[in-house]
Amino acid sequence: MVERKTVGVRARARAEITEQIKRIAREHLAVEGPNLSLRAVARDLGVVSSAVYRYFSSRDELLTALIIDAYDALGDAVDAADAAVSRHNLHGRWMATGRAIRTWARANPHQYALLYGSPVPGYAAPQDTIGPASRPVFVLAAILGDGVAQGVLAPKDRLPRLVRSDLTRLTKSAEFSALTPAVLARGMTAWAQLFGTLSFELFGRLNNAVTEFDAYFDHQLKVMAAYLGLSS
Repeated sequence: MVERKTVGVRARARAEITEQIKRIAREHLAVEGPNLSLRAVARDLGVVSSAVYRYFSSRDELLTALIIDAYDALGDAVDAADAAVSRHNLHGRWMATGRAIRTWARANPHQYALLYGSPVPGYAAPQDTIGPASRPVFVLAAILGDGVAQGVLAPKDRLPRLVRSDLTRLTKSAEFSALTPAVLARGMTAWAQLFGTLSFELFGRLNNAVTEFDAYFDHQLKVMAAYLGLSS
């Protein structure tokens, strides 16, 4: 019993220090971008660098932990926004999820940049990041799948042969099995437009062109909703 309690105390202590390391690393992201230094993190934590290496063996392992946390936080925001809208209100679900993505990104610009900005030199994201990264995508797929089931979405776009081949392969996976290649093609275009608009805003590409960013982003969401076939 005593041994089990000791193990529990050690596990909690390890979890607390791990969270402290990640918190400090996020602070460094805000100042230095993804060029993290475990030595600098250790200095701010008040320990020798070898102590940090007991929790994260390399910069890349720490970056992966930050990326997964950020994707999960974004995924939680999107899931909550989608769940708050009636399942039959496809337009409302699309608007809610798009706004949730922007709200999260504006509140966490440096984490957003880590996920959707320039690739980090020398870093290759491992398979562990794929599941968390896919969460918002699967919400969009569910919205489109419900539209197909309701008979709302049935575009007749003629796709180039090579594009149709790729998208047909994707629709054989469980996550996209409810979609036709034409619906998936439109969904991917809308998704790229959403993140393109958001990245342009956050990275200053719309400065001196747009002043009312809330209205502009909502306009883009509505344009893409119409393109998808999600009537208001």
